[in-house]
Amino acid sequence: MKRDIFIVPGTPNDENRDYLPLAIKGSDMVVNENGNNSQVYPQRLTEHRDVVVDGIEDTWYEYVPASYDGSREVPLVVSMHGGLMTGWGQAIYTSWTLVADREGFIVLFPDAGDRKFWTVEMAKDKLQEALAFKVDGNSIQVPPEDPDDNHDMNLVLELIERMKRKYKIDSSRIFIQGMSMGNLMTSQTARYHGHVFAGKAGSGGPTSPDVLFDKEDNIINRAGPLAVWQSRLEHDVVPPFFHGDTDYVVKRNREYWKRINGCRELPEIKIVGEDNLAFYKGEHADVVFRDVKNRDHGQTFDDAELVWDYLFSGVRRGENGEIIHGEPICPRRGDEYAIALAAGSSKAYVNHQLVAMNGPVFKHQKLKYHGLNGDALVRGEYFMVPVSFLAEVFEATYTPLDGGLAAELMLKDGRRLQFARGSIGCVVAGRIQSMYCEAVHRNGELYVPIEWFVKRLFNNHTSSCDDVLYITDHDAELSLNMARLIRDEILIN
Repeated sequence: MKRDIFIVPGTPNDENRDYLPLAIKGSDMVVNENGNNSQVYPQRLTEHRDVVVDGIEDTWYEYVPASYDGSREVPLVVSMHGGLMTGWGQAIYTSWTLVADREGFIVLFPDAGDRKFWTVEMAKDKLQEALAFKVDGNSIQVPPEDPDDNHDMNLVLELIERMKRKYKIDSSRIFIQGMSMGNLMTSQTARYHGHVFAGKAGSGGPTSPDVLFDKEDNIINRAGPLAVWQSRLEHDVVPPFFHGDTDYVVKRNREYWKRINGCRELPEIKIVGEDNLAFYKGEHADVVFRDVKNRDHGQTFDDAELVWDYLFSGVRRGENGEIIHGEPICPRRGDEYAIALAAGSSKAYVNHQLVAMNGPVFKHQKLKYHGLNGDALVRGEYFMVPVSFLAEVFEATYTPLDGGLAAELMLKDGRRLQFARGSIGCVVAGRIQSMYCEAVHRNGELYVPIEWFVKRLFNNHTSSCDDVLYITDHDAELSLNMARLIRDEILIN
């Protein structure tokens, strides 16, 4: 039986400027910074120390929900903290313990120890600079030549075995998740030991493409397909020693798992508020890409909830090792009604299908220039589409007039619209209405601003970013990485 989630009130410390103040541990202090929100230290979180592998004493944290009684097998989630953090820090800066209370699974939070940095592989030409990256005397570790000698990965694997001996764990439903450097560690562990897990997830910290692909663009992977969730943040930047374009790194990380999992179809897009989700269906396993509008590096407090509800809750490994997708708590389906356009593209993404237009979308500026001695002021910029495209998408009757310089649309509800080249006026049901800008004749087609059309006539919501426009029937804020995904992978490919 599921239990209700209850967030315990804490004592805010808005004066704190430390990354992870030790005073939080065991206290009711909470810290907030641009969406990175901590919760009160969970009472049921227990600390453990022991020599697990390689003769080295390590620390980890276990969270067992009150509902666990050992009568049935439960899933296990391994959650990896970011650089300069701790296992208990990952517990309070995520909602994994709260979701575990509701769903009844166990969470393991390993700790990188005094090093505070996980040992992750990277391209040799980046290694020296990465090793010089020190904070408070802590530095990144040199990865071993043989990945099987990686202490941190072996620690995770052995801790999982300990958890299986200690608790009744469902071996087909073991998952791993991480934030920032913990995401690097999660991705690395999944590439070498993915068979242990049914799914992986991470926020921030994309992996350097140099360790994902060889010089011939072949995938470097030892473990095969895995259900994958990638959370990115709109204002995040790649680690400084990558020296790579953020857009390129994000794309290559997404492409890596799409190729492994056999994701060949168009994704379904779902945007709710600032959450931008792309659901990829794979022949071997699915991939979910999430981008968060107006967020910097880190992880949102609800990231764990979203990962569990949309992916982990419906995933397990079969008897033959295959990934089996069942029904998650939240179906991975895109917005039922959505239109996406990109300047320069003659295709539109309409309700998860591609629709061809008779000419490319372009952006047109509404100008004020009279009385400015030849200068001009931009009073608006709008996405222009052919009237014939609007007729097709909205199932209207289209009648070109005057050689295509004017046009009529008859909507399904009986409203008649009439447009004319150069006029900002549109006749709607016998009355004149001003559009956002004038109609333009180009490529043999009459173009009008689609933002005006969908807002005024259908009360839709529009959001634009990086020359991409997203239209739907609810609040949706298009983010930068999602705009690039739509433009580069769907509309211009």
